[in-house]
Amino acid sequence: MWAAYALCFCRKDKNMMYDALYGRQSIEKKDSISVESQLEYCRYETHGDPYIEYADRGFSGKNTNRPDFERMMNDIRAGKIKRVIVYKLDRISRSILDFANMMETFQEYNVEFVSSTEKFDTSTPIGRAMLNICIVFAQLERETIQKRVTDAYYARNKRGFYMGGRIPYGYRLKSTVIDNIRTSMYEEVPEESEQLKLIYSMYADPSNSLGDIIRYLNKHGIKHLRGSSWNSARLSDMLRNPVYVEADIDVYNFFKSQGANVYNPASDFTGYNACYLYKGTVSTTRKQCDLTDKEIVLAPHRGFISSSTWLACRIRCLSNRQSTKTCKPKNSWLTGKVKCGNCGYALVIRKAKTKWGRYFVCSQGGHDGNCKGTGCTVYADVLEEYMLNAIRDKLSEFKKLSDEKENQSTPKVSKNKIRLAQIDEEIGDLLSKVGSANSILMKYINDKVSELDAERQTLQEEIVSLTCSKTESKMGQITDHVKKWQDISFEDKQAVVDALIKVIKVANGNIEITWKI
Repeated sequence: MWAAYALCFCRKDKNMMYDALYGRQSIEKKDSISVESQLEYCRYETHGDPYIEYADRGFSGKNTNRPDFERMMNDIRAGKIKRVIVYKLDRISRSILDFANMMETFQEYNVEFVSSTEKFDTSTPIGRAMLNICIVFAQLERETIQKRVTDAYYARNKRGFYMGGRIPYGYRLKSTVIDNIRTSMYEEVPEESEQLKLIYSMYADPSNSLGDIIRYLNKHGIKHLRGSSWNSARLSDMLRNPVYVEADIDVYNFFKSQGANVYNPASDFTGYNACYLYKGTVSTTRKQCDLTDKEIVLAPHRGFISSSTWLACRIRCLSNRQSTKTCKPKNSWLTGKVKCGNCGYALVIRKAKTKWGRYFVCSQGGHDGNCKGTGCTVYADVLEEYMLNAIRDKLSEFKKLSDEKENQSTPKVSKNKIRLAQIDEEIGDLLSKVGSANSILMKYINDKVSELDAERQTLQEEIVSLTCSKTESKMGQITDHVKKWQDISFEDKQAVVDALIKVIKVANGNIEITWKI
């Protein structure tokens, strides 16, 4: 980086004052005017008066941290400058605040300001007024450019383009073409991926901690192939990263339940592609364990960790940080099952800043006085605890058989799971309109929710029949889920409720459960 410091060819006098010619160029581009050309325009405005040239190359106009700009301001304070001449206003500043401070200094030292192409100077009132207007638009242009660049960046994210950054362990880069645009994508490195498969399989077993895995790797001489050492922070990052997972509908449901914004539709989660995780434009948290408002995009490369193994590890990471929060629309795993015993309409969650936090209230209550509500306060935590105990009691009536591993998913199972995810979204959209609905719309919403819930029950039953050939095996799986209730996902809790319960009616302090078994 260099700066020109040129004086016109005349005898230098100690008391002589000069014109300051200032030029700036942030990036060398074919369609941008060079610093030399800017200064040539400025020389014309001197009309033969002595001048000093100042030039900053490779510096943005968004702030004043520029070497020759600061040197020019020092010369102004030293009384050497009588007038500052620029090619265009945005060459000297694109910030209203910086420009205002600069003009205050100019006025203090009686320095005039001239823009050679915009034809105004501060020696006239109209020139000063035009100057203030132009600097506002200069800042607007800069902020518009920044917004455009940010939007373009996130648009490329959502299309699966490689956006730079450190290459994850287990992959290398290879060239590819997406939408006729050259980019890069990840390609599996077999030696590294085998190590990751071992790490994931060990951590999926609850009896193994991160420390146990590190000791095992060191004991058996399994070294990090990129020269780093194994440590818990590095392993934790790997176990949370969705760049390795074979993303199927279960992965889609997991991210939705955690409040993430999933860009691709559920039907695209076929178990082939892995995922990219981005902070997004809405999320304000920097915590990696919190997925609220983070953005999930299917990546063009293939994952190599099965969804069941990856989810088991990811849920353990959440449990370790006590961060098992669910998606905002899914405030309770009983939603869609609980009905008002007085009017038959669905009970929905309301939040309040009280000790209990969440309440079930009748969705028809308060609408034209059609329903007075359940006749009692229904605390969500209390009802959930009551229902969990009721489920345990119901399951105790059946003989508990040994657990059986679920059979491999069939295409029909995957199709049903995708439809279940779509139904959950539709029910969430309908329930979000409850607050502003009139009585006619409320009846439509209630009927539609009931219809969708019936379809969901049918799909759940088909999934159970496809994956469990015997009723005893189904009960064994459900019993196992109930035993691990605090550790299983929101979707698994909902699946248990769907498999066992048809409807729960609450009214006047009474709870009536209609079972399917």
